[in-house]
Amino acid sequence: MPATEGGPGAGNGPAAEGPAVGGTDPRNGSHLVADVLSQEMARDPSIVVFGEDVGRLGGVFGATRGLRRRFGDVRVFDTPVSETAFLGMAVGAAQSGLRPVVELMFVDFAGVGFDQILNQMAKNHFMSGGRVRLPLVLRAAVGCIGSAAQHSQVLSATFAHIPGLKVAYPGSHGDLQGLLVAAIRDDSPVVFLEHKLLYRHRVGQLPFGDARPAGATVEPRPFGRLRRIRDGSDVTIVAAGYLVQEALEAARRLTGEGISAGVVDLRTLVPLDRAGLVEEAGRAPGLLVIDDDYTHYGMTGEVIATVAEALGRAAPRMARHGVEGPIPAARPLEEAVVPSAGSIARAARILAGS
Repeated sequence: MPATEGGPGAGNGPAAEGPAVGGTDPRNGSHLVADVLSQEMARDPSIVVFGEDVGRLGGVFGATRGLRRRFGDVRVFDTPVSETAFLGMAVGAAQSGLRPVVELMFVDFAGVGFDQILNQMAKNHFMSGGRVRLPLVLRAAVGCIGSAAQHSQVLSATFAHIPGLKVAYPGSHGDLQGLLVAAIRDDSPVVFLEHKLLYRHRVGQLPFGDARPAGATVEPRPFGRLRRIRDGSDVTIVAAGYLVQEALEAARRLTGEGISAGVVDLRTLVPLDRAGLVEEAGRAPGLLVIDDDYTHYGMTGEVIATVAEALGRAAPRMARHGVEGPIPAARPLEEAVVPSAGSIARAARILAGS
């Protein structure tokens, strides 16, 4: 059943319930990831962390800071600039009894090592008749921060399309923590997508702030369970990743226009909470599905198909809003292409008939 819960971003809108409201917590999202990795590595000696620049540098976004110093260069180490090599090494390590957490500097670089993801990571468990386990987490930075088409993609639907992979796309700092713990403890290969804007901003700055306090143990949060963050009677906005925060800001703006917009966070794409989606779709006459991945053959269509197949003629009016082409190399153009609070509000306005 979907749960209503109260979780740094552009700083738009009021900070919701949760610790460190008002920005008094100095940690940003990259600190939270590093803290979770440290917690889990201390708990389980089989966990190893590797990838480009994760050791000495602590990751280009700082998400592995301090790990090499605490756990040594046997468990935390840098790899050559060869995604094919270190993704293959991660598959072999997982099959040999370790729990590798491997970092792709940018999700776009998955293309270089895609054979390892598509044909090894996702399939070896099944090709072994279930005898081989792959407890492997592939962490990757996603989303737009002005770096153009080859450093700004999300590709969530690409991974979700491949049987054998679980896909998590947290939209809050709390899920960045709790879903990562769940991913590390899972015995299946998990693609864990970390939005750069969650890295950049501090705890307490987002419209939805649900991070665990500094020093607190982070417990796993379940995969396959969406949550309703905001109630609305005119339109329900469904999102994943950082767009959850933009959707909340859009909903706040719409309130001033007399439109009541609810917000639902998918949290994971595989498994997808289909029963929860159908339930949420019945709460308002309009359903808007938004995505910062590519629209065609993507998550938005999957969500709409799920609702349409289950509800038939009883389904609400539905629309989708996502990315239609390659990300341009100029910030103003990027802002015109990628959904934002303003464009989400416009799409919801149209759907609500205003």
